[in-house]
Amino acid sequence: MIIDDGMLFRQAVEKDAGTLVKLHDQAARWMRANKIDQWKPGDKDAEHFRARIREGEVWIAEDADGRVVGAYELWWSDEEAWGVQPPVAGYVHRLMIERSAAPAGAGMRILEHAEYRIARTGRERARLDCVSTNPRLLAYYQGAGYRVVGECPSKQGTDGRVYGVILMERRLDV
Repeated sequence: MIIDDGMLFRQAVEKDAGTLVKLHDQAARWMRANKIDQWKPGDKDAEHFRARIREGEVWIAEDADGRVVGAYELWWSDEEAWGVQPPVAGYVHRLMIERSAAPAGAGMRILEHAEYRIARTGRERARLDCVSTNPRLLAYYQGAGYRVVGECPSKQGTDGRVYGVILMERRLDV
């Protein structure tokens, strides 16, 4: 699928796992440099991304020259944060941007692609969560039309730490 700004979206395959790890770690280092306590370099390894590719959808955004400019994971349930839910939503995770290559507005375009994928399944809501201690990200998603619908105060990370997340959703035209 080609978006009007020349970004091409393709579903990731297992050989993309290393690229996704690199993208995640670059995003994590940017967060740390900007005093955002969320992702940590090394938190997600190639096996994490290979498993997500096998179990669901991982999408990569490329520019017209084939350079990776971003990616995201799309899940069809998220019981850890949202509990058991009826199948009315898709869950966007790990929206990542390659800051040195991505055009302005790439994050919003990638989010729009995720919403498009969700709506194509007939599901009427896009959902995501963001760490409670990241007001910049909360404001970003609110600017994209997401509203706060709850909080999960005790989500557990892969490293064992417990943290709170804000639950957000946006109704989609299906």
